[in-house]
Amino acid sequence: MDKFSFLNTIHTGYISDLYDTYLINPDTLEPSWKSFFQGYDFANEKYSSTNEETNFKVPKNVLKEFKVLDLINGYRTRGHLFTKTNPVRERRKYEPTLAIENFGLSKEDLDIVFDAGSSIGTGKATLREIIKHLETVYCDSIGVEYMYIRNPEEIKWIQKQLNKNSNLPNYSNESKKYILKKLTQAVTFENFLQTKYVGQKRFSLEGGETLIPAISAVIRNAAEIYDADEFVLGMAHRGRLNTLTNIFRKPIRDVFSEFEGKDFEEKDFDGDVKYHLGLTTTKILKNNKELKMNLVPNPSHLETVAAVAEGISRAKIDKVYNGDNSKLLPIIVHGDAAIAGQGLVYEVTQMSKLNGYSTGGTIHIVINNQIGFTTNYLDARSSTYCTDVAKVTLSPVLHVNADDVEAVVHAMEMALDFRMKFKRDIFIDLLGYRKYGHNEGDEPRFTQPNLYKAISKHSNPRDIYAQRLIKEGIIDTAYLNNSIAEFKNLLEEEYQHSKKVKTSKVREFMQDTWKGFTRRDLNAMLVSVDTTYPESKLKDIAKKVSTIPTGVKFLRKAEKILRDRNKMVFEINKIDWGMGETLAYGSLLKEGFDVRISGQDVERGTFSHRHAILRDEISEERINLLNKLDDKQGEMNIYNSLLSEYGVLGFDYGYAMANPNTLTIWEAQFGDFSNGAQIIFDQYLSAAEDKWKLQNGIVVLLPHGYEGQGSEHSSARMERFLQLCAIDNMIVADCTTPANFYHLLRRQMKRDYRKPLIVFTPKSLLRHPLAVSSLNEFSEGNFQEVIDDTIEAKNITKLVFCTGKFYYDLLAERNKLERNDVAFIRIEQLFPLHLDKLQKIIDKYTNVKNYVWAQEEPENMGAWSFMLQRFRLVPLEVASQPFYAVPAAGSAARFKRRHQRIIDKVFKTN
Repeated sequence: MDKFSFLNTIHTGYISDLYDTYLINPDTLEPSWKSFFQGYDFANEKYSSTNEETNFKVPKNVLKEFKVLDLINGYRTRGHLFTKTNPVRERRKYEPTLAIENFGLSKEDLDIVFDAGSSIGTGKATLREIIKHLETVYCDSIGVEYMYIRNPEEIKWIQKQLNKNSNLPNYSNESKKYILKKLTQAVTFENFLQTKYVGQKRFSLEGGETLIPAISAVIRNAAEIYDADEFVLGMAHRGRLNTLTNIFRKPIRDVFSEFEGKDFEEKDFDGDVKYHLGLTTTKILKNNKELKMNLVPNPSHLETVAAVAEGISRAKIDKVYNGDNSKLLPIIVHGDAAIAGQGLVYEVTQMSKLNGYSTGGTIHIVINNQIGFTTNYLDARSSTYCTDVAKVTLSPVLHVNADDVEAVVHAMEMALDFRMKFKRDIFIDLLGYRKYGHNEGDEPRFTQPNLYKAISKHSNPRDIYAQRLIKEGIIDTAYLNNSIAEFKNLLEEEYQHSKKVKTSKVREFMQDTWKGFTRRDLNAMLVSVDTTYPESKLKDIAKKVSTIPTGVKFLRKAEKILRDRNKMVFEINKIDWGMGETLAYGSLLKEGFDVRISGQDVERGTFSHRHAILRDEISEERINLLNKLDDKQGEMNIYNSLLSEYGVLGFDYGYAMANPNTLTIWEAQFGDFSNGAQIIFDQYLSAAEDKWKLQNGIVVLLPHGYEGQGSEHSSARMERFLQLCAIDNMIVADCTTPANFYHLLRRQMKRDYRKPLIVFTPKSLLRHPLAVSSLNEFSEGNFQEVIDDTIEAKNITKLVFCTGKFYYDLLAERNKLERNDVAFIRIEQLFPLHLDKLQKIIDKYTNVKNYVWAQEEPENMGAWSFMLQRFRLVPLEVASQPFYAVPAAGSAARFKRRHQRIIDKVFKTN
């Protein structure tokens, strides 16, 4: 007897639902049904109703139902490969196709009614009707990738959304007119610029103008339906001017003034090109709701802004919206070549669900030109789609024909609904074209002659949509012409006004966030700041961070760390680097500031000096004793980051930009790891204030110092940072005592302005017996840009200037040699150099014959070249390694010999 004969009496619709569930998540099924479907899949490899090996026999009607379900699943998983989403190219051919013969079905089955239709919302339907529905849902203007998602709830939700209106938009006449209005603004704006500023770079949106009604729809729906209060938008150049004008309402005359190339009204500000600038604006909606919108300024390093925008978003979610990520929506607009080619995209994508970096989901929009500068998409990636990075986090992707504006808006609205419900990333691939070359002065026919022949004959999205609405009887030609003329007249009026303006003004980004802070020059940076803090309160902090909380059990080694902290403060009065850093954070927290630290292994610290997070031995609860000081303190958050420098520093830079009252720190595991984030240093930390008026108080800790560990991890390449220093753009320090580091961190927050701070932090000094400070040095002192020697000045014939850990090596040699004729001046702040203090110290030593700059690094590295340029108070000799290609030797023995030669040179008598 057939063991599966019971299938003849079971409703096939019920089996359809079970099989659908099996395809999504088989482990949720009752085991016998799971085994049955596994057997069916095995038998179905040859599309036969009987498999002799398994003795598996299925009734013919049930088998046909399964085959229809296979067809449905084929459309769900592969339908996106056969869509009508490319407006100017033939789609690539993929095999196998979705032909019914590939699923064991035939033309004779087309008019048979199948219960399987219930799984796609049609109810019982003929195969012909089911195919028509599937073609509309999965193979029209929107292609959907989602079946790799592992959450059945998300898959079911997406399928339900797709089955509404067969994945077709259903807008009212008024909504259609609004979409046309935004599309008309986008097209007319680009046409106007092309007429007035022929050949000028603007990175036009032509070929992707539907981005404007799409973003407009997302913003409106997020605010009105989901009660969102703020948006943070990061995007590269293409379409930025259009977005600034038609979404962010930047005064059009300001845009035209920038095209005119007028000088900036501020003399101490260099500015940037028009398509790099950002804007913060407030929009008043119909219900009088205020909506804040931020378009982040960015450099030419395309995807860099994604990390910064995510950091800004997280800071606002944390501090403005008390952790409610439904109140703020991050949107990142990518280019197709950039999202596929830039590794930063992967780093940012991997951050999206991590505790220290999540923002509740981002809507990613790709303006897909199908070309990068002159590189064809076939040469730009190995993946099928430019958006395949989305699959890293199992994020859905909607591929949309950019000529079909209603489909674009519909996809964007679905993306918003998904983000708000599941708080996850979603990607929109807006497949269009680029009307001109990479910029408007470029000739694209040099490299893509056939493509640009097709583009030259292609109607713009506005004209395509207008003709559709005319055909539907919603508008007439007069309505269209009037709307074009109305916006064009506005542009002309603004154009004429811009002619009367003599200078250009750059509006500051996030002005409200930076109220109370003032941009300051170099002189202000050299003014001392009161960073004292009462000794009694420091002892209170020390007591809290050295005491095991009630009911908690730490590891023995962790308990010893707490005992050692207590001993430093309350017994021997010798505070090491880790405890000094802890006191800096604790004092700032008690004063109401917040602290955020992130980086690789920062909770413990790469060199086990910090131990900010301790774990309960039993429950493994993470405990931060600095968050247990009192009820009114600020909050400290410290996160071990993913193994990323570029993305994480960009994120933390954005965080600091949006929250100037949080001490925001990124620490490199080793100082040379900063190499991986060089673009952030070059384009943001060192230049953003002068380009975009952006202050930022990010602190970067770079472990630095030569300990014989080879060429890697010896040098943080301070020469590179010092080369970036100019005017008043940032601070570079290399401290030698825990107390001075403490005051440096406190000074960073006590000023009424913010500058990025680069600190070369120690490794061996973390436990060096001389690198300690007494409690009164913390409570009474302030930051010392220069530290003088304590030796008798009249005996000194050689004055040696040095910085950081090398001071202790020189000090040990002086003690060994019992020399009293050499003095060491420690330059704790390399930029800006406090020349007045240095001159006073130099004047004190009246018998000096030789002035030496001493450094561990080779002569072509370290601070020597900087000192040659900036330190002109006395003629300097140099004591360093000779020129080398690497920072240090790989052999410990060779390193020691070379290191000793530098020291010997310092003490050599002439």
